[in-house]
Amino acid sequence: MDLDTNDTRKMRLTDWAYDCFTEAALDFLVNWEAEALNDIKKLKTYVIVSMWCIQEKLSLRPTMRKVAQMLQRVVEVQAPPWPISRVFVMK
Repeated sequence: MDLDTNDTRKMRLTDWAYDCFTEAALDFLVNWEAEALNDIKKLKTYVIVSMWCIQEKLSLRPTMRKVAQMLQRVVEVQAPPWPISRVFVMK
């Protein structure tokens, strides 16, 4: 997927975010926002947790308690399985 595409109206937000993650292009997700990029480890954690939260299979989604633990880095955060839900489309 071309991360620099001009036709963002037809891009699936979840697909684009996943591509940014797998291609180590998280700067695209935050539009090169310096504050977000200052803590790239935290940004990566947030992206991974968000992907867990939108899993198509409800049984794969973490509880809010688990989400809080992942965000606080109390538990290890691992990359979620793909595919994630494809219902979110940018218009």
